[in-house]
Amino acid sequence: MRALLLESKDGPAACRVRDVPSPTGAHPWADGESLLVDVRAAAVGFPDLLQTRGAYQHGAEAPYVVGGEFAGVVRETAAGSRFEVGDRVAGLSVWGALAEVVTAIPRYTVRLPDELSWTQGAAFYVNYLTALFTLERARFTDGDSVLVHGAAGGVGTAVLDLLRGRARPSIAVVSTPEKSDVARSCGADEVVVATEDWLAEVRAMVPHGVDVVVDPVGGDRFTDSLRALDVGGRLMAVGFASGDIPQVQVNRLLLRDLTVTGVAVDPWHRRFPDDGHRMNAELEQLAATGRVRPHVGDVLTFDRAAEALELLEARRALGKVVVEL
Repeated sequence: MRALLLESKDGPAACRVRDVPSPTGAHPWADGESLLVDVRAAAVGFPDLLQTRGAYQHGAEAPYVVGGEFAGVVRETAAGSRFEVGDRVAGLSVWGALAEVVTAIPRYTVRLPDELSWTQGAAFYVNYLTALFTLERARFTDGDSVLVHGAAGGVGTAVLDLLRGRARPSIAVVSTPEKSDVARSCGADEVVVATEDWLAEVRAMVPHGVDVVVDPVGGDRFTDSLRALDVGGRLMAVGFASGDIPQVQVNRLLLRDLTVTGVAVDPWHRRFPDDGHRMNAELEQLAATGRVRPHVGDVLTFDRAAEALELLEARRALGKVVVEL
């Protein structure tokens, strides 16, 4: 089969489309339960980019097939699986998705309704699972004010979509004016470009501060994000797309009763598997009822698959970057 192979951990430039053996058996994360999927579209995110340089906590040894998100058709299942051959599905594979066939992880796979295209499906599961989990961990309730960093990226657009009509207000922070339209189309009530004065703009909108900050970016904005919170506010650390891991001055938390919470789906779902099943069912329901609108930015052909990672590295991605197979 054809696949995008990372030949050495030297970044996207080390990726090549190659012929490789088709996968067999079960994914290492699948507890022995096999699930093979014919891939129709695959998506990439910052974890995939970090993996290409060995800078992410999960990954495989090079050479390996790149890509952690997919949509496609079930080819083969284990006995007793909740999936059947021919099912339309989307899911997380951690690696291996940019290929004609992927070994899926059943607990991180959901059914995909006909109403979502393959490209939308590839952009759906990981971002919306992360967004749903983040809002649950933040104890979000309708009417809370929420500030979202990286709001034109994959996770940011999914968070805004889930908040659509529910937050009062949802405030998107984006890095360039070009990204403002993306954030608004995904449901943001207000948009702020991350200049030196972004915090002052936010305070003018919400004088007491916001209830929740969702931060998949990290870096220099982190301290100002704490300052943007109301008393008792919650900052959700989703990732570090900026490449810089910020430090927390604990006195800032104590003085205003603030909370910083890490967001990592896999350890939570391993410890509380019923939560994982419930969230998958909720995501399937959201997709089936048309409640979610995954924002797909760039769509590339398979021979240009390495460019998907390059778009992320250059910070040029608007929404999710998807490769069609």
